[in-house]
Amino acid sequence: MNLLRDLFHRLRLARGWVVAQFAVTLGLILLGFVWTNLPDEHVWQVALILLIVVLLGISALELQAGTMRGLAYDDGKRVKLVWGALTLLVWIAMACAFWAVLDWCDFQIPQWAGYLSAQAPAGARVSLFSFVHIYVGLQCVEWVLRWVVLPAKCIPYGIASAQWGWRLPVRRILRLLWNWRWWLGVVLASLVGVGLPSEFFIAAPRGTVAAQEWHVGLKLAGAYLLAVSSWVLLLGWWAVLFVKREAPPADVALVAVPILAGPPESELRAKAAPPEDGESAG
Repeated sequence: MNLLRDLFHRLRLARGWVVAQFAVTLGLILLGFVWTNLPDEHVWQVALILLIVVLLGISALELQAGTMRGLAYDDGKRVKLVWGALTLLVWIAMACAFWAVLDWCDFQIPQWAGYLSAQAPAGARVSLFSFVHIYVGLQCVEWVLRWVVLPAKCIPYGIASAQWGWRLPVRRILRLLWNWRWWLGVVLASLVGVGLPSEFFIAAPRGTVAAQEWHVGLKLAGAYLLAVSSWVLLLGWWAVLFVKREAPPADVALVAVPILAGPPESELRAKAAPPEDGESAG
């Protein structure tokens, strides 16, 4: 319960950044849709498109870095926000590279499932090691790698670099990666922010065209709220587990002392200053 209280306390302190996560992220998404419809017939239009891309990227990076820093306590050793935001590009690039590998694996899963099923004993091909079972199992493994392992590994390093640049506290990050509470938070955030919204769009549309449009709009709004809420809560959960207040050492612990207690009166007597040159001692 102390961890949850700390989580909600941090969310209250960083409520400005939390609100910005919902409002500014939505604005950036809408601007992204507008950007895709901009004409590119002239050179100045192409330059404008590139400028908008740069501005959208900088805004998104500063929003995420600011939220990460707002949820954690300032220890006085932080780098500037702009430099912390730029360091996120490295971790995003690494995540995109791993994402591309998982995309390649996603295309290979049918072939792998067929090969593994063919290599299984004849009796097991119609039960445990059937093509469908192996295919679903490999998809589950790929989903866990994409939405649990990848975020759990990259997010701690990204948040740390957003605060301290490349002076990363590697040992503290490794301790966090061995903390089961962190992995539990990532699993819950993935299920609520990714798994649950994907279930909204499985059912076939029904009703009139207007009703279907309303349903799609509500589903998109619900998916957006769940995704952003899970992201913000996960960032706050990192701050709770990573930044802990340590008690003062025993040798410097505060001790109750009476107000009138002090050194002996003889030690409090002021000593007369020696006379300066040119002055008489009288």
